[in-house]
Amino acid sequence: MNATEPRRRWWPRSVRARAALAAASAAAVILVGTGWWVHHDVYRQSAQIAERQAQTHLLALVDQLKEGSVPVRRSTVPYEVVATGRRAAVAYGGGMEEFDPGTRHVLPAPPKAEVPAPPDDGAAWGYTNCPLDIPARHDAKPWDRFGKDGGTYLGMYDDVRADKLSSDKVAALGIAPDAQLRVYVVVLPHAAEEIAESITKTTDVLLLRAGLVGLVLIAAIAYFTVRIALRPVEAIRVLTASVTANDPRERVTVPATGHEITALATTINTTLQRLDNAAAQQRRFVADAAHELRSPLTTLLASLEVALAYPERTDWPAAATTAARQTRRLQALAEDLLLLARLDTRAPTADPETVDLTALASRLTEQYPLTERPLALTCDSTAPAHVHGNPDEYERLLRNLIDNAARHAAHRIQVTIRNQDAWVVLTVHDDGPGVPTEDAERIFERFVRLDDARSRDHGGTGLGLAIARDLAHRHRGTLTLTPRTLGACFRLRLPRAPAPAPAPAPAEK
Repeated sequence: MNATEPRRRWWPRSVRARAALAAASAAAVILVGTGWWVHHDVYRQSAQIAERQAQTHLLALVDQLKEGSVPVRRSTVPYEVVATGRRAAVAYGGGMEEFDPGTRHVLPAPPKAEVPAPPDDGAAWGYTNCPLDIPARHDAKPWDRFGKDGGTYLGMYDDVRADKLSSDKVAALGIAPDAQLRVYVVVLPHAAEEIAESITKTTDVLLLRAGLVGLVLIAAIAYFTVRIALRPVEAIRVLTASVTANDPRERVTVPATGHEITALATTINTTLQRLDNAAAQQRRFVADAAHELRSPLTTLLASLEVALAYPERTDWPAAATTAARQTRRLQALAEDLLLLARLDTRAPTADPETVDLTALASRLTEQYPLTERPLALTCDSTAPAHVHGNPDEYERLLRNLIDNAARHAAHRIQVTIRNQDAWVVLTVHDDGPGVPTEDAERIFERFVRLDDARSRDHGGTGLGLAIARDLAHRHRGTLTLTPRTLGACFRLRLPRAPAPAPAPAPAEK
């Protein structure tokens, strides 16, 4: 058992459940991030709302002072109005009474020369933000707006010049005619928090409910969507499971939707067809091999049984010659079958060498035995033709082509080698009866003979051309039958290799 398997028991095995869990997890991450951003944005907006409320209250206080009215103490925002030349505050409220500013103002008064007299053109004055230090109080109550330790708070102020007011308004405010008024407004943190809490509490509840409902809906939609999408896959699985060795012709149904599952079904059908073709080819190959082996075995066994039954009337040299001939045929057939089995494994060529096809073809044409009937075997080449590969396999390939030509040629066999750009082209041309056009590819199949009437003892095993083409493909080349008006011409095309470097000359002693 895999060591990590117990840790993954909680993970669902179903693709539908995994897709639903993944979609819900992704949605949860998005919703949590959105909720966090909304929560903090609400707090930021709440702080801005508190500042705007303080600004509105500040402007209202300034307007009241310009009208000569003393603001009332009841206020939702702490404020204090101080004036130069006056010890006590002109007005205060919203929690500033906790410091008893009627005796001494809490916040600093402005200097007389801080703000020059503005022109009397009705232009509006702007407020100024500033940090305000609130003194500590030892008798603070739990419900007091300011803590007993005081602290620094965000504040804003605006100034009003008494010389711009009428004498009646100045008298109503209780300030000197040349005094300068400063209106302070304090922005308390808990004011923004109260606004934020009231908004975020509602927002968080709505987001939580909507998020939970959304997660359930997203998971359900993902689950059923994947379930519907996987129905063709399940049908493909069932049909694929029904494919057996006894009935390999079963194929899956290709959906007409044109999506990825269609491509999957098409690929599976193509793979099944290739496997069916390979199995049929293997069965045909085994049957043909058994048939080919049975013929020499039958001949050999019959001749031996007759010789043993009538030993006194048997020509033993002739019987031995027949047995040797059939044994050699069995040996050649067995070697061809073993070579085909090795080629079918697609094993790479070990340690490829640089082979000169011109030299190899010249040597084979010179040494090829032509004892049965007189044939003219010639090799035509203009320059060395180098290729990469195994020399023994190249020799087997050329020998099979020459053997095939020798069985069909009437008087002449011509081997031609040429270098054509990046390729080496070798042709084997005989002047025999040729090959019909419809059989140009069939002759490369295994155990195929076009001369069925010929004796199998002289017609070959039917594997020579198949082996030759497999060897050509193994060396990244091609072997084809080129149409000719007279005889058959086989064309071998191989990648050209650079000429090997010359061996160094021996050092003089």
